[in-house]
Amino acid sequence: MSAFTILVDTNADLPQEYLDKHGIKSIPVPFHIDGKQHDGGRWQEISEIEFYNALRDGSVAGTTLINPEAFVDVFTEYASQKKPLLVLALSSGLSGTYQNSVVALNDVREQYPDCEIYTVDSLNAAGGTGLITTMAVNKREEGLSAGETAAWLEERRQSCISLFTVDDLMYLHRGGRLSKLSAVAGSIIGIKPLLNVAPDGTLKLKDKVRGRKGALTTLFKQMKRSLNPGTKLRNVVISHSNCLDDAESLAEMIRSEFDVGEVIVTMMGPVIGVHVGPGCVALFFEGDMPREEYEKKFYS
Repeated sequence: MSAFTILVDTNADLPQEYLDKHGIKSIPVPFHIDGKQHDGGRWQEISEIEFYNALRDGSVAGTTLINPEAFVDVFTEYASQKKPLLVLALSSGLSGTYQNSVVALNDVREQYPDCEIYTVDSLNAAGGTGLITTMAVNKREEGLSAGETAAWLEERRQSCISLFTVDDLMYLHRGGRLSKLSAVAGSIIGIKPLLNVAPDGTLKLKDKVRGRKGALTTLFKQMKRSLNPGTKLRNVVISHSNCLDDAESLAEMIRSEFDVGEVIVTMMGPVIGVHVGPGCVALFFEGDMPREEYEKKFYS
């Protein structure tokens, strides 16, 4: 039996099979599209194909924060039963989800001051949060407690490199994640923008390359240059917003080049999907340098 339970919000793009296999619990981030609210967080009421086709056809979508009360309900359940819980939240640089989890935990601790509940800001999103979740699973299997794993993740999370390309930056602009000037500059016909998640957990436009194939190859090359020769990778996560062939193409590049235990290819959920739109491919892996060093080395 697991020494502690891991709780993620539905921005963490891990396949349901992985969650079930490792006993990972999920708390939904609500989203809406064309005025209809979806409180299940992922694909309970609308399929991924329908969702991304709707965005492509001009539908308006957005997300809603998980309110503190929803966290309180879950935390109280575990605290009252004296069960340890580790919570991994969407980056505080992109959402107030982590802050709400902290508010909830402080409330629960008033009644259960000795509860073993730990909430960690992933400083990442989508498959990046998913990658950090796999790291937590690995540490749990090694015998670390929830508190020890939380402390280890807070030290190690900056090693999680997040790189992605999108078809249209205007989705990020409409979602308030990118200035209009940057969005227009990155939307020139035939030019594909490359972005990353910065050390503070926000999204940054870093480069532009010509063509989709060029963008995927550049993601691969950026990964290669951030790793030392012979580096072994336990997990790599690739998220995509309804462009499986491109994601699988990138996965094959990685499998052929690196010593990697598992490449997890997964559909990007609506939490991040509403901001990047259809056609996003995102790559997440543990680098051999922290993100701040990576930024200075390759982008300064």
